[in-house]
Amino acid sequence: MGVATATKRSGGATAAGRRPGPVRDHGAWFLVLPALIPILVLSVGPLLYGIALAFTDSQSGRTQATQWVGTLNFQDLLHDTLFWDSFRIGLLWAVGVTVPQFLLALGLALLLNEKLRFRWLARALAIIPWAMPEVVVGIMWRLVYNPDAGILNETIRDLGLGDGRDWLTGLATALPAVIVVGIWAGMPQTTVALLAGLQNTPHELHEAAALDGAGAWRRFRTVTWPALRPVALAITALNFIWNFNSFALVYVLTNGGPGGRTRLPMLFAYEEAFRYGQFGYAAAMGCVMVAVISVLLALYLVGRLKGGQDR
Repeated sequence: MGVATATKRSGGATAAGRRPGPVRDHGAWFLVLPALIPILVLSVGPLLYGIALAFTDSQSGRTQATQWVGTLNFQDLLHDTLFWDSFRIGLLWAVGVTVPQFLLALGLALLLNEKLRFRWLARALAIIPWAMPEVVVGIMWRLVYNPDAGILNETIRDLGLGDGRDWLTGLATALPAVIVVGIWAGMPQTTVALLAGLQNTPHELHEAAALDGAGAWRRFRTVTWPALRPVALAITALNFIWNFNSFALVYVLTNGGPGGRTRLPMLFAYEEAFRYGQFGYAAAMGCVMVAVISVLLALYLVGRLKGGQDR
């Protein structure tokens, strides 16, 4: 009995003095692999191949072997005014879509969060544009903007405001017209995200603020917005990235025209690769866009981390 007690004590002292090592569960990797393999094959692999392609002179229809050219494509890109014009247009498009999209979605989310009759129907109708493919949205809005029989010009004529105009081929109206379509198409997902954030805000805080005499604006500023801010920052950052990388919607609406007024960077890279066969040069454009988006993501994450530390 004494020996057993001593053994227990010595064993207990040894166990107490020894720090447990990290748990190595190699079986967990087999659970992760089904999700990890598609990411590596469909995302990481093409990204690394595109980066490598940017340092070559790869072209379509070449009879000679592809050569390594180092940073030559990037040097040419620095002096390519057409690309930087498309980059400027892409920034205008991304900001012009993201900011109004957020403001309109915020107002719609606040409205749908109220206790209205047929609220369920309004919420269902609000997400219809989200359920439509971008190609279908583009074709539908081409019909709306049709200069001869489009509903927009017909309405303008019926109201006696003029004869209408060709919205998608006018140099001054093409980009604003496409921005309107981008706002309409992307607003539902922003509305859903903001509505989810509003529903997670404790109702008791609103009641307490109302009892203290706070009006609607003050309740929004002191109660609603602080709770909604993390969701708002996240969805705004994602929307900006998605809008900057837009392709299908603008391609269907204007194909980058007229005169390059709606040629976004992704459209420009697409044309260089598949119309002119400059695969290496187009890959360099893609690398620049990836770098810009990575910087924006890093700034967003740093802001989130600082905000979390402040709280």
